[in-house]
Amino acid sequence: MDTLWLRDPLLVHHGSMSMRYDDVIASLRAAYDGGAERRDGSVKAPWKIAERAAFLNRLQDGGHMRLLEIGAGTGQDSAYFQDNGLEVVAVDLSPAMVALCRDKGIEAHAMDFLHLDFAPESFDAVYALNCLLHVPNRDLPAVLDAIHMLIRPGGLFYLGVYGGGTLSGEGSFDDDSHQPPRFFSFRSDAQLQEFVGQFFEIVDFHVVGSDDTRFQSLTLRRSK
Repeated sequence: MDTLWLRDPLLVHHGSMSMRYDDVIASLRAAYDGGAERRDGSVKAPWKIAERAAFLNRLQDGGHMRLLEIGAGTGQDSAYFQDNGLEVVAVDLSPAMVALCRDKGIEAHAMDFLHLDFAPESFDAVYALNCLLHVPNRDLPAVLDAIHMLIRPGGLFYLGVYGGGTLSGEGSFDDDSHQPPRFFSFRSDAQLQEFVGQFFEIVDFHVVGSDDTRFQSLTLRRSK
């Protein structure tokens, strides 16, 4: 789940204020199952490669070797981290995506973000690239809390999502290239930092790009 794959930049609101994560899981699973093979052949943008490499450097510098990738998609990033010496576990809600992860030799499981079935403090770090933008704001605190519980004290969490600027609001795109259309939640910089600040220390926040490709990059630490 690492790119928007959108043709129409206008976000359409469909009663999104009452939307819950459980309401969107089935349609997201269907959309990503259907797009798995196409996404597996996609070429990663240079700025995404740079973001990934920077996080790997932080992990290696801090001796954080056991990594959970959530919303792992086809496993391209999990494979990169594994090839660079980390012990990696991947999860995605799409069984088709999980199968592609396993084809790459990655331990992978079909799970959604509210049902991450691992023991507390099982990981040194968590990596989430463009997947938490599918979680409605009403359930984002619960998801962040679930992730927080999986990370050992002092561990790191990379959270990257599109948002801010012209990207705002919750809903779906009429011309989404995935079917059924996916649910998105785009947050301002202040809103996103307020959400994560309830659970994590912000180590780094920066923005890549602008307008409808604006990307918010956060490196977070579990301090307690």
